[in-house]
Amino acid sequence: MNAKQQTAEILENSGKEYVSGSVIAERLGITRAAVWKCIKQMEEEGYEIESTKKGYRLGDKSDALSRSLILKYLGEDASYYNIEVFDVIDSTNTYLKRKAPEYLSGITEGRALQQDGKKPEWYAVIADRQDLGRGRMGRSFVSPAGSGIYLSVLFKPQLSAQQAVSMTTAAAVAACRAIEECTDSKPQIKWVNDIFIDGKKTCGILTEASVDLEGGGLDWAVIGIGFNVYMPEGGFPEEIKDIAGSIVKERSRDLRSRIAALFLKELHAICRDLKASDFAKEYKNRCFLIGKNINVIKDGEMIPAVAYDLDDELHLLVRYENGRTEALNSGEVSVREKK
Repeated sequence: MNAKQQTAEILENSGKEYVSGSVIAERLGITRAAVWKCIKQMEEEGYEIESTKKGYRLGDKSDALSRSLILKYLGEDASYYNIEVFDVIDSTNTYLKRKAPEYLSGITEGRALQQDGKKPEWYAVIADRQDLGRGRMGRSFVSPAGSGIYLSVLFKPQLSAQQAVSMTTAAAVAACRAIEECTDSKPQIKWVNDIFIDGKKTCGILTEASVDLEGGGLDWAVIGIGFNVYMPEGGFPEEIKDIAGSIVKERSRDLRSRIAALFLKELHAICRDLKASDFAKEYKNRCFLIGKNINVIKDGEMIPAVAYDLDDELHLLVRYENGRTEALNSGEVSVREKK
């Protein structure tokens, strides 16, 4: 860790106690002027720092994404993950897709590396900002600094390509659990990959994978999720301001690091054995499309239908106006207002 990261960790661990600049300087072997520079860098990255004659401490609304805090809130589950946190990145999904073949090679050849703690099987990347964030259908994903969590996880699931949709639904359930545990918000799921709060989209999920063409399984998978924790400064862009929302209205201490950690914990609990995990009922109970008039969007055409149920594999069961039914395993739908 560099001096700024070490200074942040000292203040994160000090609670409400002030830590003097001289104490920080002595611990890190740097000058007090260097400590002051670290403090200024932290403030630029979103830390709220109170400064008095007693020294420095983090304010009640300090909420910068922090690797040390994420590890703290993960607790024992931290051993499952290799975690990197970036101030800015092109795309967390793209980064892990580049890393996937090399990172998983030792694990796929033999799991001893995972068992002795040298190389966790799961690899998580978290960013405060993305410059080239991506959503489904090739869309861009708005990823401003200081307001969201942009997170991707790389792992090797024991699934066929046909079962890959279960990773997206598992991530949706994990996101809802994390939000509910850290806030008073009540998230719901819009099939297949969006989280809504009070009628506004607050999270989107993008799952990508490499398929073993010979065996039909997956070489690796990357699950990416973006959380709109707070309203970005200046609001959401014009093109999404009517549909996008935030998880909470007010900043609170360590909230983004807590949500990130709880999501990773819940995702691992479900996905370490997806075939045995019993999350489908919870997903169904959280899905607000059941019984709604919708449009099924295919090749740019909007086809009216009713979403009448989800099956055991969480395919969306729809009935079109001509009476024909279909089980959708992927795609896009929108809610259609009753006339």
